[in-house]
Amino acid sequence: MIGIQQEVIEQFKSQVRGQVLLPPDPGFDTARTIWNAMIDRKPGVIVRCAGVADVMRAVDFARERGLLLSVRGAGHNIAGNAVCDDGLMIDLSLMKSVRINPETSRAYVEPGATLADFDHEAQAFGLATPLGINSTTGVAGLTLGGGFGWLTRKHGMTVDNLLSADVVTADGKRLHASAQENPDLFWAIRGGGGNFGIVTLFEFQLHPVGPEVLGGLIVFPFAQAKPLLVKYRELADQIPEELNVWVVLRKAPPLPFLPTEIHGKEVMVVPFLYAGEIEAGRRAIEPLRNFAQPHGEHIGPMPYAAWQKTFDPLLTPGARNYWKSHNFTELSDGAIDTMIEYASKLPSPQCEIFIGLVSGLANRVPKEATAYTHRDAKFVLNVHSRWDQPDQDKACIGWAREFFAATTPYATGGVYVNFMTQEEGERIPAAYGPNYERLVQLKSKYDPTNLFRMNQNIKPSA
Repeated sequence: MIGIQQEVIEQFKSQVRGQVLLPPDPGFDTARTIWNAMIDRKPGVIVRCAGVADVMRAVDFARERGLLLSVRGAGHNIAGNAVCDDGLMIDLSLMKSVRINPETSRAYVEPGATLADFDHEAQAFGLATPLGINSTTGVAGLTLGGGFGWLTRKHGMTVDNLLSADVVTADGKRLHASAQENPDLFWAIRGGGGNFGIVTLFEFQLHPVGPEVLGGLIVFPFAQAKPLLVKYRELADQIPEELNVWVVLRKAPPLPFLPTEIHGKEVMVVPFLYAGEIEAGRRAIEPLRNFAQPHGEHIGPMPYAAWQKTFDPLLTPGARNYWKSHNFTELSDGAIDTMIEYASKLPSPQCEIFIGLVSGLANRVPKEATAYTHRDAKFVLNVHSRWDQPDQDKACIGWAREFFAATTPYATGGVYVNFMTQEEGERIPAAYGPNYERLVQLKSKYDPTNLFRMNQNIKPSA
């Protein structure tokens, strides 16, 4: 780190219970490597925090020396904001405790925990809360951006289930944020990203789920995608909230229940989860199974924690990723036609078009209740471009941008902040809509110098 004497670093190390890593140190390159292989940044120093005291000291150290500061939870963020060049990176991945109180249905979760860590502990008691779809995702980043998953139609967004949080703010102090204490800060962190501080403990409401649920995949012919997507949008208004059904347009992976001649060909994958009684779930999915003759299906009771890992093989770390995203209140014919057009010219076997059904309880919460404001978003589209080699960058990024532009006329203009790349700073007001000005005011209160700016940044008014 340029400009800081070795004795200052040594003194800092003596004050930290975790690890302080410099570029020559063993483990430095591993610590700076995150999920998206497009991100290759080199901090001047990495602080691998072991607890809240380490976080407070690291924030003070960065602030007092005017260092660029980034914060890593599980390192899964698409934009790569967990890592900075030349500054100080706070690595929270060692802080991954998950404690469950089954009597009160509460979970207490540190910021380095992944979805797999959370589900492992909560499912021991048949409990869960709405989280994402890839078990290596970090609980912290997902929550701070709003968070949605298979349980969202029944139990709301992740932030709708956040009861309180401990936050280290830009002055290096720890605050407790809840509906009763520092309620403005509590409002802001429920969707406002990492703009307002570093959360060192989350308290979640849990719900009875599993441990066995009905889940599965149905893979339909791509040639029938148009009538199937029309049926899908109609079905979305009819199914019970215990059932969530998503759509993925992609090339078929070599799944054992699919004919080999389908592998690598365009298909329409329909994954679903029923978070309720198994036999009721079988009845609820019958209309879905009758959409058309599928290439194949894999349906049955399974542990909820296992279902949460279903898509992990398609989202392993080390690939290059570029995303674009839209919110939709409805899937119009024009939007469907455009999705089919671009799904027919995927630039790599790993690229896909993902349509997540949100709706349900998430749509019934007032838009001003949390910083996450998109309560009208019934469907979330993620243009997920993914590939392995740098020489594919132009084709894969170009495809995603072109598809995004083509679907813009059919979308709401809003966007889920966790799906935004780093280049999309101009979309930040759209990510927060009518809540944006209040967020600017709270940023000015809690982080007036914009210390926490390696994020989808809400700039303070000053």
